[in-house]
This record gives sequence, structure tokens and C-alpha cells, in this order.
Amino acid sequence: MTTSPLLDVVPQPTDARPGRDHYVDFLRAASLLVVVGWHWVFSIVTWHPGPGTTSPIGTTPGLWAFTWVLQVMPLFFFVGGFAHLVTWQSVERAGGGYGQFLARRLKRLLPPAGICLGVVATAWGLLRLASIPVPHLTAGVMLLISPLWFLAIYVGLVLLAPLFIRLHRATGVWGLLALAAGGVLVDVLRFGGHVAHIEWLNMVLVWGFAHQLGFFWQRLISAPRRLAWALLLAGLAGLAALTTIGTYPRSMVGVPGEAFSNMGPPTVCILALTVLQVGFVLLLRARATAWLSRPRPRRFTAWAGSRSMTVYLWHFPAFAAAYGLVVLAGISVPQRASVGWWLQRPMWVALPAAITFLFLRGFRRFEHR
Repeated sequence: MTTSPLLDVVPQPTDARPGRDHYVDFLRAASLLVVVGWHWVFSIVTWHPGPGTTSPIGTTPGLWAFTWVLQVMPLFFFVGGFAHLVTWQSVERAGGGYGQFLARRLKRLLPPAGICLGVVATAWGLLRLASIPVPHLTAGVMLLISPLWFLAIYVGLVLLAPLFIRLHRATGVWGLLALAAGGVLVDVLRFGGHVAHIEWLNMVLVWGFAHQLGFFWQRLISAPRRLAWALLLAGLAGLAALTTIGTYPRSMVGVPGEAFSNMGPPTVCILALTVLQVGFVLLLRARATAWLSRPRPRRFTAWAGSRSMTVYLWHFPAFAAAYGLVVLAGISVPQRASVGWWLQRPMWVALPAAITFLFLRGFRRFEHR
């Protein structure tokens, strides 16, 4: 009797040397760019009482379904897990240790993030020192950097990656299942036992699950295609069941009027979403890999891979700059999902994209290639 490669709990040898997977590079870059596009297209700027953003999901029937596809942070952490494992194996082969691992994983993240935060903080400080009366200045700055919430979690996973890898090698799939079970238990205690503040444990357990699942990439792509279908269908069935029992919102992003968000902190719905999305990308892998073998897709993936973090870091300041230009031009910006708001959507892709391009030109020296 044979077993699925995923269920084989014998860890892979530490000297395994998987070649560079361009599909993984594509998924990493694409996941960030999808989030950027989501923020540009589906952000409604509000001013009650100060600056804020909301989305049309709560008022547009059926739009929540798009979040099951476009909320791709689980996929980003999944791909990150694979990248961390490959880096750790490379560091081990070279005789290095934890410090070398951190340097390699964080050098493409922290310098550009530090520059972005430094520029925003400097602008805030100068305006305060000059006593320039900018309404809601601090609230606006916090809004500008709000999309960077995931960086703190991702850095935490980098710091914990060697521990997670040790768990993976010692327990295989059982460690993965333990993380999932822990996430379920947290939700049971949160919603059933009303245990205060326990939900924050899922920042480690749920995102840790997505990250840990990435360690299985080589075995997942070597497994029969039916495993990908099983993951997709199990994730879809789990998500459908969870969002119909009355406890969890249907949307995988925060929606005004809901008691809580499935993302902050993550609920068991994000576990199901992770499984669904991993199954989906596994099913697409063969065709996507063939497409990526062509020169133009390969060049685009290389370009996006080296710049996606800079795009992500600056996309919301670019959106804010675009909003300011539109308002100064005397164009009315609806504060609800009206017909006029929907008709403006192309503008809210083209204008922030053009400003982001200028940021790319200005900060490309800080990108890690």
C-alpha cells in the first residue's frame, strides 16, 4: 500500500537541492501585486470624522466571493515558507548559522521598508515642527502605513523559521496538523468559551500553518494531481461550511458592520483559505510553468520579483498622492460604492500606478537583486 508524499512524515534530507522554481518566484511577486491592485481598486476613502478607508464589499451583493481568490496573504506566507527552507538549507551547506540566515532573508525586506517608514516619519515630523496645520495629520500617516501590517508578522516568521524547520524535520505532517489543531482550538475557546484575547495566538498558529505548509512544496508538486484537487475541494468545502454556520463573516477581509474580521487576527477560515489556494496553485502549476518558460513572462517575473516589495511599500503613499491630485483638480470622489465610484475605477489604477512608477525610479537603488 502506497502513501501520499505529503503524509510521509520522514523529513527530507537537509542536503536536498531543489532548483530555482520560477513558478514560486511568480507566486511571490503576484501575491503582492494582487494586494496592491485590490487596495487601489476597492478602497473607498472616507472622512467621518477623519481620513479612513472602507470597501464596497459590505454593500455590493456577492463581492465577498472575490476575497476567496484575491485575499492572497495566505499564499504569500506559504511561498515564504518554501523560500525560508531553501535558504536555511543553503546556509547549512555553507556551514553558516542563524545570523547568516537572518541576513540573507531580511536584507531584501528591512532596508526598503526602513526607507519607506523613514520618509513618512520624517515628513510627519517636519510638518509637526513647522506647525503647518494639516488636518488629521497623525491619522493620515497611520493610514498610509497601515498596509504594512504583514511585514511585522513576516519578520516574526523569519525569526522563527529555524525553529519551525526543526519542528518540520522532527514531526513532518504531524507538526503541520498540530498548528492547524491549535488554530481551531483558539477559535473554540474564543467563540465558545469567550476566553479574552486568546485570538492573538492565531497570529502564530494560523500564519505559522501557511508558512509550515510551504516546507512541503517539493513533496506537494511531486504528488499525484488528485492531492491538489483534494486540497482545493477540502479548503472550499471547509470555507463554505464555516461561513454558513453564522459565526464567521463570508468575506476574508474586514467589512464595516461585521463584528470582527477573519484576518485580524486570523480565524480558522484562513486555514481553510490557505488549503484552498494551495490546491488551486498546484493545479495551475504545469500550465503556468510552461507559460513562464517563454522569454517575456520570464522577464516580467524577474522584474516583478525584484521590485514587488518596493511596489508594495509605496503603493499606498502613491494612492494618497493620487487622491490629493484628483481633489486638487476639482474632481469629486464618491465616499460610497455608487455608480460614479465604479466608473472611476480605471482612474484609480492608472494614476496610482504612474506615481508608483516614479517611486520605483527614485528608490530602485535600495532594492535587493
